[in-house]
Amino acid sequence: MHVFGLIGNPVGHSLSPPMHEAAYRELDMDAKYVTFEPDPDAVAAAIEGAAALGIDGLNVTIPFKQDVLSLVDPDPLAARIGAVNTVDFSTSPPRGYNTDAAGVRRAFDHHGVGLSGTDAVVVGAGGAARAVAFTLADACERVHVANRTVEKADALAADVRADADATVTAGGLDTLADRVPTADVLVNATSVGMESDETPVPATLLHGDLAVLDAVYAPVETRLLRDAAAAGATTVDGAWMLLFQGVVAFERWTGRDAPVEAMNDALRSHLG
Repeated sequence: MHVFGLIGNPVGHSLSPPMHEAAYRELDMDAKYVTFEPDPDAVAAAIEGAAALGIDGLNVTIPFKQDVLSLVDPDPLAARIGAVNTVDFSTSPPRGYNTDAAGVRRAFDHHGVGLSGTDAVVVGAGGAARAVAFTLADACERVHVANRTVEKADALAADVRADADATVTAGGLDTLADRVPTADVLVNATSVGMESDETPVPATLLHGDLAVLDAVYAPVETRLLRDAAAAGATTVDGAWMLLFQGVVAFERWTGRDAPVEAMNDALRSHLG
């Protein structure tokens, strides 16, 4: 039996198990997806133990994405982002990836949104925003990072700018008023709107030529996405990003095409 899983703390809320188990059933794989919740100071022992036990692959979530970076051989993108969310134990040392980045690209691709040459705005400067900003900077012409704390936005923009061809700028949330009306792509990479009817972007700034991805997936239809749809924008809910980061992890581990529809059905059935 192949064993895959997730390490984080906490992990009880994770939707990865039903999503991956659905893939195994669909492809009639002899595999199991399990969760592990090591103490915050035991992540190194957890990775070493997983390798010793013959676990095939692990997803990594909060608070271990940065800690795992030094425990694996990260691919170039994960090294640039500074975080690993997928570990492949088929090599020694194990290989680390950041499939959050690929999840962003594939979520847009799935909705027919091309990123090449576009003007993008990222709201937020935390862990999710790092993956989003680096991904967009590899494809878009311009990327603007807007965050409540300007210093964090500046720091993220500087990191992304260091090896990106795109023009990367930063500012406070007040800069949204200038940037969003002329943007092609908008991503909310904050937690604003999670379990609440709030939005980080005023509805008056949204327009019909915009593609909007909200990384929040609880609720699936956030206020930002409702406002965007009302403005005629293309909307991409956060469950698509969650789905495709899992799809890419599955394909890394198994070398097989993921059963995307089965994984999506399982994910959305647990989101309600």
